[in-house]
Amino acid sequence: MSVLPQAPAALDGAHTPAEPAVAIPVLTPKEAGDRALAVLAEIERAVVGKPEALRLVMLGALAGGHVLIEDLPGLGKTLLARSFATTLGLDFRRIQFTPDLLPSDVTGAPFYDRNTGEMVFRPGPLFTQLLLADEINRTPPKTQAALLEAMAEGQVSVDGETRRLPHPFLVIATANPIEYEGTYALPEAQLDRFLLRVRMGYLPTVTEAAMLRARLDRAAPEAVLDAVSSPSELLAMRAAVERVEVDDDLVDYVIALVDATRNDQQIQVGASPRGGLALIQLARARAMLEGRDYLTPEDVKALAVPALAHRITLAPELWVRQIEADDVVRRLVDAVPAPQTLPRAASS
Repeated sequence: MSVLPQAPAALDGAHTPAEPAVAIPVLTPKEAGDRALAVLAEIERAVVGKPEALRLVMLGALAGGHVLIEDLPGLGKTLLARSFATTLGLDFRRIQFTPDLLPSDVTGAPFYDRNTGEMVFRPGPLFTQLLLADEINRTPPKTQAALLEAMAEGQVSVDGETRRLPHPFLVIATANPIEYEGTYALPEAQLDRFLLRVRMGYLPTVTEAAMLRARLDRAAPEAVLDAVSSPSELLAMRAAVERVEVDDDLVDYVIALVDATRNDQQIQVGASPRGGLALIQLARARAMLEGRDYLTPEDVKALAVPALAHRITLAPELWVRQIEADDVVRRLVDAVPAPQTLPRAASS
């Protein structure tokens, strides 16, 4: 295993001189997939009974995007985000979004230093490696928009100066899907910045009973997790995703799925080109997690709903009929013909 040098980003957001390069391992997709599975195994000690949700968040981290967790309170969303930060060895901060939160409370702001007589920038909680944006739909659009540049560009502009965010930088945002009083729906432009949307759901009663018993047995609120990875290794795993090969017929298949969202009578606004890019990257990350260095149609099908459903706007009358975007995307996945791509072992 070889290493590549990379200079780390400054956590304070200032323009600092060049720092010593940090060695980043070069991993094959198989090696990276094994490392990611080790991370998931450690997190599952704390987050019980949610293997599919954990895999989706892991895929978002591997694909280099941000994750929106949309579900009811008390289902472990905060625990999930904190567990990922601990296990991946990332700096972690949490912002509780409220109606009175200002953009400067998120990005930071300049303040007057009495000792020097100068204005000095004080970084906000946004300057971290993993940010939990809790209940993002409870803050006004102006504050929500403070995240937009950070999520899209990995930087913030304050007081006429652009400051880079740490690398890697990952946002896990939570939203309550059923409370509308005192909330502000995320605009389409910001929803499109999330690589995927995850829903956790309630635990099966048997699993919930086992969770309660485990809590009683350990006599502590939460399981103590170990850091089994590091920021440089996460960057190496992201680089390994780029080594997962994608055949042309699978590119055409992704385009066909995205185009189907733009020509369906039940959809008012279809998925953007960013949706196709997200679907490809998430599918490549899934292939890597499965121990492969090539894509299959099953990888694309498995990620179509998480990658595309939050990017489309349904026709208004579907709200009355209680038809959700997830249902429409599933129907399109069933309707669009998939290529007959054979695994390499079978085709050789």
